[in-house]
This record gives sequence, structure tokens and C-alpha cells, in this order.
Amino acid sequence: MSPQVRLDDPVYERIKANKRDDESFSDAVERLIGGRSLSDLRDVFDEEQVSAMRDAIETADRRDRDEVGEVAERFE
Repeated sequence: MSPQVRLDDPVYERIKANKRDDESFSDAVERLIGGRSLSDLRDVFDEEQVSAMRDAIETADRRDRDEVGEVAERFE
């Protein structure tokens, strides 16, 4: 017997909207939540790679903040 799970309507609708025609609801949930988590990648990258990725993320974040600031200034 499978356990029953209660979902709020908006969550159910999101899963239903992303469910493929050829998969069960369980298959859809597994696909949507499945895969590796970021913590699983801990041993995949060495410290130099992690540092380079962190720098790239920080640079992109800084650029995004600058761009948002520029757009916000146009509306002032």
C-alpha cells in the first residue's frame, strides 16, 4: 500500500501542469524533485574550481544589482 500525501491545491496544480502525458503522478514528482542536490556535488569540484565558480556568481550578482539600479533610476 502506498502512503497518501496531502498537497495544497496550488502545489497539486503545479505538479499536474508539469506532469507529462506518459508519466504517472509519482513519476512526475520524482522527476521534478529528483536529481542531485548541491551538497552531493561537494566532492566533485576541487577548491580552485569552487573559488572560480564563487567569483563568477558574485560577478554576475554584482552586474545584476547594477542593472537593477540603473533601471530603477529611470523610474525615479
